[in-house]
Amino acid sequence: MSEIALLSQETIDKIAAGEVIERPSSVVKELVENAIDAGATAITVEIKEGGISFIRITDNGCGIEQKEVPLAFLRHSTSKIRSAEDLLCVHSLGFRGEALSSIAAVSRVELITKTAAALTGTRYLIEGSKEISVEEIGAPEGTTFLVRDLFFNTPARRKFLKTAQTEGTYISDMLEKLALSHPDISFKYINNNQTRLHTSGNGNKKDLIYHIYGREIAASLLEVNYEGEFFSLSGYIGKPVINRGNRNYENYFINGRYIKSTILSKAIEEAYKSFLMQHQYPFTVLYFTFPGETLDVNVHPTKMELRFDHNQEIYKALCDEIYAVLSHKELIPEVPVEEKKSSAKPVHIYKEPIPEPFEKRRINEIRQPQEPKTYIREEVLPVKPLPPKKEPQKEESQKQISLEDVSPAFMTEAARKKYHIIGQLFQTYWLIEYEDKLYIIDQHAAHEKVLYERTMARLKEKDLTSQAISPPIVLSLDVKEEEMLDKYREEICRLGYEVEPFGGREYMISAVPDNLYHIDMKDLFIEMLDDFSDMSGKQTPELILEKVASMSCKAAVKGNDKLSLAEINALIDELLTLENPFNCPHGRPTIISMSKYEIEKKFKRIV
Repeated sequence: MSEIALLSQETIDKIAAGEVIERPSSVVKELVENAIDAGATAITVEIKEGGISFIRITDNGCGIEQKEVPLAFLRHSTSKIRSAEDLLCVHSLGFRGEALSSIAAVSRVELITKTAAALTGTRYLIEGSKEISVEEIGAPEGTTFLVRDLFFNTPARRKFLKTAQTEGTYISDMLEKLALSHPDISFKYINNNQTRLHTSGNGNKKDLIYHIYGREIAASLLEVNYEGEFFSLSGYIGKPVINRGNRNYENYFINGRYIKSTILSKAIEEAYKSFLMQHQYPFTVLYFTFPGETLDVNVHPTKMELRFDHNQEIYKALCDEIYAVLSHKELIPEVPVEEKKSSAKPVHIYKEPIPEPFEKRRINEIRQPQEPKTYIREEVLPVKPLPPKKEPQKEESQKQISLEDVSPAFMTEAARKKYHIIGQLFQTYWLIEYEDKLYIIDQHAAHEKVLYERTMARLKEKDLTSQAISPPIVLSLDVKEEEMLDKYREEICRLGYEVEPFGGREYMISAVPDNLYHIDMKDLFIEMLDDFSDMSGKQTPELILEKVASMSCKAAVKGNDKLSLAEINALIDELLTLENPFNCPHGRPTIISMSKYEIEKKFKRIV
């Protein structure tokens, strides 16, 4: 057995740093939070090469006294708490006393600081936890941190960092959250000598949202104000039209701290459940105030997670309040239906089960236990039609005929001339009579398939063209969407988009693929970028183009779109040209059928 020995202080510091400092954004977060705790009203963050080589953070806070500067870099030195009991009522963002020690352990740090009472400032150098020098220097009130060569002495950690652009994106996203959590502080962010964010610090939350997310989102906000037993709440939620394919736009802050909480996320998404499609997530900027004794913020070294008392009560209160705002419940008078009034809000409306799909419901109705011998033939038609077979004799008309016997028969040019189009059902399904069968076509699934196959064929033939749009579309992208646009710009342009910067976070789309009709191109483009952000691992160009092409399906006609007879005839003609017209790109059937025999059996005309 190996001998037990104490680790060196240098090794201890590096291990401890690994718990707090994961990447450059961790450094920025810890130092900016310290600046906020120091009472700063203006904070400037400057980085180069994603913060890997250079980070400078300047604030106008209270500064650090010269005699306390070396002490500040020792582990567990803090001005925020004095005993374990203080953890029950922490009001500051930082309190562990690990940040400066951890940063100094894995980088070269220069500190310049001055208090209001001091005549001169202090310049302090520390590298890899080793003090280099301390001297007096002329300086303004406040503190400046310069952090260079992050992980210079831990190359294994540095090797696992992302590209400079990606690391910069993490910092930008985190600073936006910090700016949102403190609207009364002016934040300035400079990346490679370019100013990417500059907030006024005037305390106006809606102005701040406008500045960070743009005019479109700021114009689609609903205000939230709530006072309850367990928490109070203010802020804004987005109308359902503002949504994304991930949770990046779900922002919530507790007692001034940006955190992540499964309880809060689930409550928000449950409230939006009946207003958004599946896998769509809302926009929120919500400010919670909880009594300090009901929270445990000392859960994780990064302080990004916390625990609540009264989880279920908090979940229900938040869900009910957001649902009430979305449904404008306050404008609808409540009529009592019972003498005993319930204190609970009727939130069950959005928990009703989704109705069964039409074709599944019909299958369930036909497959009754009392008819075990009935042969059901309303399944999806097979992919490849088989050679035509002889027509069955009249005396065999009531015998069971396999699906293969009739599948060339319907999807052929010869059969096309004998179609009798009955009409449109529920403004979604087209009913077609052919010989002794009823065929039902889902217009959305069918049109999706046509658009997808058409786009993929043109991609292979390099025959894609664009259509110019006037006026062009101008939209604001967040940092992740900008990253996806840069990463997949080549594939996006190949499809037919023409996109160029329009200043700041805004981009101009001047041309779009020429096969997209009747669709909100702005929403489609953002949804495409969101889908790219969900892709993991290395993607081949073919898979990326297939992903882009699948976006054309969004242009397909929807259910409840009333089509003319000429339009459905044109759609059927295009289906006939496809190798596999029987399933949409997502695997759903485009066509189902019922025989005359089955219908008559259901009406008891045949026993």
